[in-house]
Amino acid sequence: MLYFNPHDLRQQVQAPRRILGIDPGSKQLGLALTDVQLILASPFKTIKRQKLSVLIQEFNNICKAQDVAALVIGLPLSLDGTDGPAAHAARDWGKDLAERLNLPYSLWDERLSSSAVNRFLVKEMDLTRKKRNEVVDKLAASYILQGWLDATAQKKTPAY
Repeated sequence: MLYFNPHDLRQQVQAPRRILGIDPGSKQLGLALTDVQLILASPFKTIKRQKLSVLIQEFNNICKAQDVAALVIGLPLSLDGTDGPAAHAARDWGKDLAERLNLPYSLWDERLSSSAVNRFLVKEMDLTRKKRNEVVDKLAASYILQGWLDATAQKKTPAY
């Protein structure tokens, strides 16, 4: 399927459809969805990481049920901005997923997204490690997707 830069993908998706954000962790996949107006990202669910051939039916069901028009996949770049092994794996996995779902996709820098979410869950929510592990991946997906939404939103000029 087609890979788009973030701004071009935003132009391709017309409301009232949704975008599925994915945080491709090594053990779990965090999922988030936009609202139909493409303003707000919300945590959706966490699924155990398995071979894509095993997960594809679940992704198909989610995309159909939620009227998903595109994917935004977290890209775990190294802190210096270069591609490491995890980024290469995320690129390949994201491309394969998008092709199997027949959806356009974009990659989005997810450096430190899980760290930011974990800091929030510890400082603001005072959650235990066990409870954090249950929610961190879907919250990280929401964090990534909201960053993409904010960065690609059309800026409206105020009417004075």
